[in-house]
Amino acid sequence: MNILQVNASARRDGQSTHLANSIVERLRARHPEARLIRRDLAVQPHPLLDEAALGALFTPAEQRTPEQAARVALDDALIAEIQAADLVVLGVPMYNFGVSVQFKSWIDAISRARVTFQYTENGPEGLLRGKTVYVALAAGGVHKDSDRDSIVPFLKTILGFLGMTDVRFIHAEGLAMGEAAVQQAFAQAEQDIEAALA
Repeated sequence: MNILQVNASARRDGQSTHLANSIVERLRARHPEARLIRRDLAVQPHPLLDEAALGALFTPAEQRTPEQAARVALDDALIAEIQAADLVVLGVPMYNFGVSVQFKSWIDAISRARVTFQYTENGPEGLLRGKTVYVALAAGGVHKDSDRDSIVPFLKTILGFLGMTDVRFIHAEGLAMGEAAVQQAFAQAEQDIEAALA
């Protein structure tokens, strides 16, 4: 059993990280034999997908320069982590109604044609199947089930595209609305974690 935790906050001590940690603690209590890999994108941000990275990815492996090979190897490491994971825990904050640039860079790194997805005569096929994904969402406002929530639809789309269709969302919202709201949000999130793990 392998657990992959990805903390996508721009801060090392973000609210979404706290929530993701809580999910992982519960998972490890249920699966004490599990091996945990924790990737903190605030501590170790992944490089952006830019022109140089695209050039490296689209150059045949045997023709890459040492710099291009090193850049592709960074993506390869993230792909290997997600391929090996049975359970995935994502700590995802909402920034300006979207995901952090750190998290988008991680998504771009693990989304590789003919490796984590492929196009077939019947359409796209995700190759990262058989995983359960827990998403710890943190937001300053309250957006769940409203037209302001662009993150849940995005994650359902991209994770499903990659083959991860068992995705369970745990929300902690209203975190910029005062201490009472924060306490209520995390109390509700703890209940939602138990439901998601059931």
